[in-house]
Amino acid sequence: MLKADLDVYLAKMPEQMVDECEVTRLQRVVWAELDEVLARRVLADAGRRTGDYLLANRIPGPVQTLLKLLPASLASRLLQTAIRRNAWTFSGSGQLATGSGSPVKLTLTGCPLCSGATSARPVCDYYAATFEHLFRELVTSSASVEETHCQAMGAPACIFEVRW
Repeated sequence: MLKADLDVYLAKMPEQMVDECEVTRLQRVVWAELDEVLARRVLADAGRRTGDYLLANRIPGPVQTLLKLLPASLASRLLQTAIRRNAWTFSGSGQLATGSGSPVKLTLTGCPLCSGATSARPVCDYYAATFEHLFRELVTSSASVEETHCQAMGAPACIFEVRW
């Protein structure tokens, strides 16, 4: 936290949305200071926690109950609508688009976490874990998410494929 100049949060967690620049700065420090395995684990944990926040605060309980009762293909389409509506809470200035089909593709253009970053491998473990947690909780427990394209690798957008 100190290297990201975010030590203010050590004393008190934020009570409202934080500037995406702070999140991007923190991600850069995680990648710079931790080995790859630990960095991916930390960022995936942050993504799961974001998924928990969305489930607790952004997707109403009755909607969650309905999604869990529906066939996976229909629940997926409805969940994608909810994700698009609430994308600002976790993707900042990035633009999220979703698409039907198999696998389901979630496309994040202007990914804040990739701004100015370069990598030989995808770096958006945070987003992949957020999406995977939501799909596992609301669509099917067998859902998995893989980032197949990443702006940090030079792709025009970060693309996440959801399979089950």
